[in-house]
Amino acid sequence: MATDVPEQLLRGAGLRVTRPRLAVLDALRRRPHAETDAVIAAVRADIGDVSHQAVYDVLRALTEAGLVRRIQPAGSVARYETRVGDNHHHVVCRGCGAVADVDCAVGHTPCLTASDDQGFTVEEAEVIFWGTCAACTPAPS
Repeated sequence: MATDVPEQLLRGAGLRVTRPRLAVLDALRRRPHAETDAVIAAVRADIGDVSHQAVYDVLRALTEAGLVRRIQPAGSVARYETRVGDNHHHVVCRGCGAVADVDCAVGHTPCLTASDDQGFTVEEAEVIFWGTCAACTPAPS
């Protein structure tokens, strides 16, 4: 999305171009994996007073339109990102909760293929890797 013009993205998804929608897209472009409160703060810094509900509504509309992806690792609040359209995964730090993108594994990946799809048409596999980020890893003694 970084090279796409936000106005064109909104129009292409059948959404009206509004200041709150543009501000939310910009906030998420600059802050991947942002929590809602961080998005609200960024939008308010950009365009002034906007209600929590307005930002929630924009996030919902952008998610439903496929312009934003909502992720919610276990034990965490919902986070949003603009990297959509690929089947990437995430790594989450157990210490500080930092989230980073991990490209989908290539080659033999048995965990990404259902052994029995139970008749479902599988469209996506969601994998979350858990660990400790470099900042939270204790230095060797």
